[in-house]
Amino acid sequence: MTTRGASPDAAPIPTGRAEVTAAILDSAAEMFAERGPGAASIRDIAARAHVNHGLVFRHFGTKEKLVAAVLDHLAAKLATLTDGDASAEEREAATSIHLRVIARALLDGFPAGKLQSSFPAAARLLEGIRPEHESEESARLGASHAIALLLGWQLFEPFVRAATGLQDLSREELRESMFAEMARLAEPH
Repeated sequence: MTTRGASPDAAPIPTGRAEVTAAILDSAAEMFAERGPGAASIRDIAARAHVNHGLVFRHFGTKEKLVAAVLDHLAAKLATLTDGDASAEEREAATSIHLRVIARALLDGFPAGKLQSSFPAAARLLEGIRPEHESEESARLGASHAIALLLGWQLFEPFVRAATGLQDLSREELRESMFAEMARLAEPH
């Protein structure tokens, strides 16, 4: 049985708390990455998720709490993909959307670093490099430099390529160079 006016290709309407919150988080993540949390209305997020806008408020409260939940959701999703058998393309797509949401949230005045409560990718990086460093501060600085390089390339790749004449460099060559440089930056100095 179909709902009157619904097309056969229409996305199913989520039901139950788990489906509703997942739909809201995924829709909010997409919209925050596209236009930033400041320009994404609760009504637009609800419409994309196929839920009533009141459910967004019921499950998340304020816009800031929704931004926090989206950041944690994206961090957890990336950690799951990294720990699993996900392809490089899947991990890159998850990284890209997470970093775009972080950037747009910061540009819109949301304190992304305070709102996100878990940083599994940074923790994994720190865990891997900590034994090589003489101090905790040195390890944290190394991880910070590596993360900053990744953020820069993820967010500004087209501009950096044009500014430095690297338009003809293949995506794979760029990835290899970037990860090698990230590893070098994470080393003790």
